[in-house]
Amino acid sequence: MIAIEDAAYISIGRACGFAGLAIFCVMLGLAFEPFMATRAGGWLSLATTLVLAFYAARARTRPYKKTEAWLILPKAERPPASIAQRVMGETLREVYFWHARQAALVSAVLLGTSTVLQATGWTWPSSVPS
Repeated sequence: MIAIEDAAYISIGRACGFAGLAIFCVMLGLAFEPFMATRAGGWLSLATTLVLAFYAARARTRPYKKTEAWLILPKAERPPASIAQRVMGETLREVYFWHARQAALVSAVLLGTSTVLQATGWTWPSSVPS
């Protein structure tokens, strides 16, 4: 069972890592305006949360043989076909929801930060003396 969880964390974690890299690149591109960067990062993280929640909702019924976690799992660690759908579906559901909670936390922090930055009117200090 631990091998199944490990495979699920690797599979979903890798996908979330790529999404996080994309969000970071967008935020870096908007670094000239910290309010916009954190707001964009927050909304994109929220979108990631929703996608992960959607995948979690359909994890139980998605054919287990078509999941990346199943392909990562060594053949010796794979459960018998009679219980594989239930075991893989439930494990993937839990791991998707765990990652969705983490993405929601990141989203809340970024959106909260953007609200504070907007309220205070903070911008980067000018490097050119007036």
